[in-house]
Amino acid sequence: MQRNYPKVVISKEGEEWLNKGQMWMYRNNAVNLDETIENGSVVDIVTTQGDYMGTGFVSMDSHITVRILSKNLNDVFDRAFFKQRIQFAYAFRKTLEAENLTNCRLIFGEADQLPGLTVDRYNDILVAQISSFGMDKIKDMLYEVLLEVLNEDGQDVKGIYERNDIKVRAKEGLPLEKGYWRQAQLPTKTVINENGLLLNVDVENGQKTGYFLDQKSNRVLLRKMAHGKRVMDCFTHTGGFALNAAYGQALEVVAVDVSQTALDQAYENAKLNHLEDRMSFVKADVFDYLDECESGRFDIIVLDPPAFTKSRRTIDHAYSGYKKINMKAMKLLGKGGYLITCSCSRFMEIDNFEKMLREAAHESGVTLKQVSVTQQNHDHPILWTMEETSYLKFYIFQII
Repeated sequence: MQRNYPKVVISKEGEEWLNKGQMWMYRNNAVNLDETIENGSVVDIVTTQGDYMGTGFVSMDSHITVRILSKNLNDVFDRAFFKQRIQFAYAFRKTLEAENLTNCRLIFGEADQLPGLTVDRYNDILVAQISSFGMDKIKDMLYEVLLEVLNEDGQDVKGIYERNDIKVRAKEGLPLEKGYWRQAQLPTKTVINENGLLLNVDVENGQKTGYFLDQKSNRVLLRKMAHGKRVMDCFTHTGGFALNAAYGQALEVVAVDVSQTALDQAYENAKLNHLEDRMSFVKADVFDYLDECESGRFDIIVLDPPAFTKSRRTIDHAYSGYKKINMKAMKLLGKGGYLITCSCSRFMEIDNFEKMLREAAHESGVTLKQVSVTQQNHDHPILWTMEETSYLKFYIFQII
């Protein structure tokens, strides 16, 4: 087949990375990059010997120079190609998220072979984020195909809200903006049903695309063990874990967060589920609050902090923060208590996180009995060839 795409020549080191399954080509691996290539266009990656390595969207401003769409020389990147990719991603959710299909991540970028595109669904609203110049250029076609695929399956979707206010877009030379695509009069708030709990979602102002969908299955793990227990949910945000504890008939639930706005939203979610009388809400810095708590008061402590690091440069600082807060929780829990602890930072890798937990336990004078180890919900799939798709670590331990 005749290839008319511009070529980007890759170094030997970059070639080794792509052979391992990596789907990003970095600028420092480019041996030859024609600066006159149109930003966001489709390019072929080739070795210095001319061997084909893959095809993807070029970004002339980003350190990620090419986000690879395919390593198949015969693929044609037309509407049918993208529809097939979207159908494949949707079929995955229908198989694994059948009970939560109206509130799930439909497309998870590279993990769904649609690099730079994230799409979440909240009832009849889709929320899209685009972090690739090339994807942004074809977004009208992508959105049309996405709605087509869902409508063909009888799904009721009324519009797409764009949350393109993420900082990474600036690195791609893209504007930061948000609002409805081709729709001006649709609401920006809705109420989802997550495993029996009603939750308010604000797609315009909420975190990420409106809500943290990646902890769905993990929150249910707490629900199942909360009966008759006294539970503290640290960094509760809008109350996800605390609500599940109360729903699971916990004896006491204390939700702690430094943000009054987050606590107000958590309280509204509690009222929505008639659980407000079973919960209390505390505005405090979690580190300080743990120092003030009486040892043995709680049977379960949940640590679900925001990412302590968003780059490798600050990993040591993050390690110290994670260790400090986990030690505080371990010392507070009496014998037989349960620690639920997690990290949403991609740069705090599993081996490092587990090393931190071992050190924290040793220095706290406790032993950790593992109950469960999971990661992000399965609508956020992980490619074993791309560590960038693996970010959430979730552990449950009994303290002995």
